Amino acid sequence: MATLLRSKLSNVATSVSHKSQAKMSGMFARMGFQAATDEEAVGFAHCDDLDMEHRQGLQMDILKSEDGEEGAETPLEGDIHYQRDGTGPLPPSASKEACSELSGQGKPKITAWEAGWNVTNAIQGMFVLGLPYAILHGGYLGLFLIIFAAVVCCYTGKILIACLYEENEDGEIVRVRDSYVDIANACCAPRFPTLGGRIVNVAQIIELVMTCILYVVVSGNLMYNSFPNLPVSQKSWSIIATAVLLPCAFLKNLKAVSKFSLLCTLAHFVINILVIAYCLSRARDWAWDKVKFYIDVKKFPISIGIIVFSYTSQIFLPSLEGNMQNPKEFHCMMNWTHIAACILKGLFALVAYLTWADETKEVITDNLPSTIRAVVNIFLVAKALLSYPLPFFAAVEVLERSLFQDGNRAFFPNCYGGDGRLKSWGLTLRCALVVFTLLMAIYVPHFALLMGLTGSLTGAGLCFLLPSLFHLKLLWRKLLWHHVFFDVAIFVIGGICSISGFIHSLEGLIEAFRTNAED
Repeated sequence: MATLLRSKLSNVATSVSHKSQAKMSGMFARMGFQAATDEEAVGFAHCDDLDMEHRQGLQMDILKSEDGEEGAETPLEGDIHYQRDGTGPLPPSASKEACSELSGQGKPKITAWEAGWNVTNAIQGMFVLGLPYAILHGGYLGLFLIIFAAVVCCYTGKILIACLYEENEDGEIVRVRDSYVDIANACCAPRFPTLGGRIVNVAQIIELVMTCILYVVVSGNLMYNSFPNLPVSQKSWSIIATAVLLPCAFLKNLKAVSKFSLLCTLAHFVINILVIAYCLSRARDWAWDKVKFYIDVKKFPISIGIIVFSYTSQIFLPSLEGNMQNPKEFHCMMNWTHIAACILKGLFALVAYLTWADETKEVITDNLPSTIRAVVNIFLVAKALLSYPLPFFAAVEVLERSLFQDGNRAFFPNCYGGDGRLKSWGLTLRCALVVFTLLMAIYVPHFALLMGLTGSLTGAGLCFLLPSLFHLKLLWRKLLWHHVFFDVAIFVIGGICSISGFIHSLEGLIEAFRTNAED
């Protein structure tokens, strides 16, 4: 009897240990590639432990015992393995709060400043280079939209986090959800319990893949404009860039890449400062008369998508807030990060446009003098190539989890063998995804159009439409009238801007595709 008791206790302890490790690995892995869903949140890549344990441990099922089965024992507290999708039932004695506390052991929480650094990386990334082009077609209204988008994205980020919490029986506010997908599923339950999560996953995959395409496009564009005298076309530069990126298909984790990505992020801030310094040196020639209140009706909707895309960070905010030392500081952190982003983006876009006025190009560094353009662009290309694995790996993880590793609900057989190794056909699919980003970059090599399309489609959806809709659905009984008004207004305005920007961007892409096909 004593031996059996010791054996049982040992099994329970081992189970709890495995659960804690798997839970932490899943949480930080999710945090890692959720940060990468948006463009530059490289701080989370340091937490990305997607190794063999991640491949195998997170697929463990909940240990079940049938109540009426003869000889079955009641599961003890903690006798549970982490299930990746979080849909398995908990044992009667295991509470969500207990699991949360257990998952928080062994890994340090991040401060508000560290969280702000990750948000800043996400919304102050490389795609800021397209904002002066938005001012070209929007004038002062474009500047207003940079401010407006900052305010709205800050607000929707806060209400998205509010959807993670509910009151318990004691009237206390507790966290009952962990991710954007959980919120979406809660809104569609009970009739369609997984529909919302699938919609969010599809939007996330589209945004991730489009981000990869944009990296290839900007790499080809920058290299072509840096060395215009070489007999190499932009398409050829894109092919060379993709050849460099092909080893991404073999990635198992992002630890090595994250070290370089952090340095590239710092280098990008330096490049932004250099561009602004050059613009300030030509302040006497600034074309203030070129900045007007009229808009280009055909091209301005594309500018809306560009501006929105530069602020997308909502997809990883739930993981970020859940890993803060003091979640109460989240609102303050969102305020100062978006205020700083608004000021820096507005100044960068304005001074760059004033310097080159109607000569402003889709990627502003192409306007720099040839003496410094090549150096700056080479740094930017290096940054783009080293940033590519982050959204690529995140897209692969979402696709593999949704289509190949979702237990009995998976559409296709598991692409990993019993030993955790990637099967040959799984590797082929990864290579095909890299080649797909190349083909899109070759046939539609337009940075602004692709950025506008992505911002109008997934950016507006994830940042404007879905947060306001989920907030109304989950918390409408407790909302004040002005919150309801803001949510409805954001949903309507966001929907109009999204549809308008998507239509105009799609028209531009179709026209560009036809032109390239004829050539």
